[in-house]
Amino acid sequence: MGQRAHQEQTIAEALEFSGVGLHSGAPVTMRLLPAPAGSGIVFRRTDLDNFEIPATGRNVAKVSYATSLMRQSVLISTTEHLLSALIGMGVDNVIVEIDNLELPILDGSALPYVEAFQSVGIREQRRKRETIRVLQPVEVREGDKFIGVYPGAGYRVSYTIDFPAPIGQQKTCIDLAAETYGSEIAPARTFGYKADEGKLRDMGLIRGASAENAIILGANGPENGPLRFPDEYVRHKVLDLIGDLALAGRRLEGHVVAVRAGHAMHTAFVSRLMKDRSAWELAHVPVDAPAATEAEPDVNGSMGEAALAGA
Repeated sequence: MGQRAHQEQTIAEALEFSGVGLHSGAPVTMRLLPAPAGSGIVFRRTDLDNFEIPATGRNVAKVSYATSLMRQSVLISTTEHLLSALIGMGVDNVIVEIDNLELPILDGSALPYVEAFQSVGIREQRRKRETIRVLQPVEVREGDKFIGVYPGAGYRVSYTIDFPAPIGQQKTCIDLAAETYGSEIAPARTFGYKADEGKLRDMGLIRGASAENAIILGANGPENGPLRFPDEYVRHKVLDLIGDLALAGRRLEGHVVAVRAGHAMHTAFVSRLMKDRSAWELAHVPVDAPAATEAEPDVNGSMGEAALAGA
């Protein structure tokens, strides 16, 4: 089964992961449990009387360097990699038990999750899967940053980044209907500049970062290469975006275009989309869901050329 399945899905067996949080550096153990159809993705703090936080946009908290959820002052931090893997591999319902505030960073990508899902299997459930079918464009702009979604079959993501050297500009596009998430997006790791390390640590961030869980960029390139892909940086941004958009509560059906965006903009976009109820409808996955072949969206204004370059 994959993300184009017509029924909802959950993992076939429980899974366990251990490690440290990327920003907190705190040790954490996390278990993923199969969940009933219709329950969605729910985090459960086992260290706080099993307090539950559903992974939805209304529970979004801090989003500067990671996407975090908060309900009644209880925090779950750095959720994006796991959420991305769940959406990318077509897992609709799961309970995430965690004994600390931040998810383990593992190797800095979503690949460990994908491999774990594949090892136990993904089980189809009786409930029909619903998608958020985009009916009209929704866009968010902030200076030279942009994110928008446009009607179209499948779930396509186009992303353009433009970072200081040695990254520069990169762009890529993936259609999740092609079921290549596990091989083309999941392995892409998070990254950071060596020159920023001191400043970030002074801010209480990246205390768990290391050469084993992030690409560390020096002036001349990665200090802990080789890269898994020549364009691993933009692929990781796609990974993050898919995870952040999971907070809409269901998969999107449409074409997402992002330019120089980040976690804060991703989650602001989810909020904007959810509030604009005329822009989408809930729809069941069609029996013969085709790959997206629609014309590229017309992103007007100064961002247009850059945005479409990501397609």
